[in-house]
Amino acid sequence: MSLLSLYILFGAIFTNNILLTNFLGMCSFLAVSKDIKTSIGLGIAVTFVMTFTSALNWIVYYYILIPIGAEFLRFIIFIVVIAAFVQALEMIIERVSESLYISLGIFLPLITVNCAILGLSLFMIIRNYNFINSVIYGFGGGVGWAFAITIMAGIRSKLKIDKIPKGLENAGISLIIAGIMSLIFIGFAGIIKI
Repeated sequence: MSLLSLYILFGAIFTNNILLTNFLGMCSFLAVSKDIKTSIGLGIAVTFVMTFTSALNWIVYYYILIPIGAEFLRFIIFIVVIAAFVQALEMIIERVSESLYISLGIFLPLITVNCAILGLSLFMIIRNYNFINSVIYGFGGGVGWAFAITIMAGIRSKLKIDKIPKGLENAGISLIIAGIMSLIFIGFAGIIKI
């Protein structure tokens, strides 16, 4: 693994976290982060989807769309690739772990419309990453997203025990915590510039 690949991996997890520095994928982040086990399961699923769809979308973009001059279709094609992959993943999870499938509920099929996954695919094209760096960026983006949702779930599970002012319960305190976490991750931005 080259030094640039390590920078991309570190950047995708910390300094350029797709969730906490680009604010993509916040809806499922706030909705699912009530339970640690569910958050870890969704984090693994999102990491898996980001890694493989970044590879698939890179191949589709550079070997199909560019040769036929249809780069302008990348949004639609990327969404179709992501939707097909998530549908396959949903069927696999339902067969392998029904309890995880039930706990993820509606948020598993909603991975398809998670803007973090589409944003990651678009960022890798904008940044002109090669195939290996795109896959590393996809994996790092997924790990960063999973890391953030797991931290949030841990904090929220601790808050169930603590007394919180009535006006800050649920969404209010979750948004404040997300804001503080974002400030921490944005603070990492000066460490490595890609």
